[in-house]
Amino acid sequence: QVQLVESGGGLVQPGGSLRLSCATSGSMFSIVAMGWYRQAPGKRRTLVARITSVATTNYADSVKGRFTISRDNAKNMVYLQMNSLKPEDTAVYYCNAQIDSGFVWGQGTQVTVSS
Repeated sequence: QVQLVESGGGLVQPGGSLRLSCATSGSMFSIVAMGWYRQAPGKRRTLVARITSVATTNYADSVKGRFTISRDNAKNMVYLQMNSLKPEDTAVYYCNAQIDSGFVWGQGTQVTVSS
């Protein structure tokens, strides 16, 4: 079993930066890829960024050039560096692990971009 705990959300002004962290524990060998998703009020949850076990990354078009996903295998951590934040980035951000039997989700962390 894999467990995920997010941290790092908060309130930031437009143009600001935040770094989200996801601490992973449990059956790490079963993880195929890690990702960050977000869900704004009244909208469906969508992929923001994903990183595979061989560090291949992909991003939603809306965040390319602004967000960077990374992982520290020694610390069992995954990060999402978010720069040049916009009000439309406001959402609950969820850490996700793709494992051999499905997906595991964290509890989510709120990111609010507002002046």
